[in-house]
Amino acid sequence: MGSNHAASASASDAPCPCGRTNAKGKALSLRECCGRYLDRFETLPAPDAESLMRSRYTAFVRADANYLKATWHVSQRPAELGFDPATRWLGLAVKDARRIDDEHAEVEFVARYRIGGRAVRLHERSRFVREDDGRWYYVDGEQY
Repeated sequence: MGSNHAASASASDAPCPCGRTNAKGKALSLRECCGRYLDRFETLPAPDAESLMRSRYTAFVRADANYLKATWHVSQRPAELGFDPATRWLGLAVKDARRIDDEHAEVEFVARYRIGGRAVRLHERSRFVREDDGRWYYVDGEQY
């Protein structure tokens, strides 16, 4: 049991897959970045659309279907999510994040991954909405 806890602790101290850095340019750990939203979704929602988008990227890296479905707006939420075990996520670059008004925001990003030896770039402008519960939700996106 102790080795599992140690492995879990070291994984949470690893750099967050979303690539967010602090003011000095040092990579934030999973624990201090997206991990806190994924691990405590019920009590600690992402505070803005960019943080939600980054945490959703991290959820894809971790194949966390529960978090992805919980943060998908009910109007667009798929019934099932599948993950290809051959997918290797390589990185995320946020190009733009803008709040349109108190309830709407957009985040443009490029996510890179490799599947079956083929490199893929997913370039998307995602739309987010903040509901009455104060939580941000992913609605949909336009791919480029």
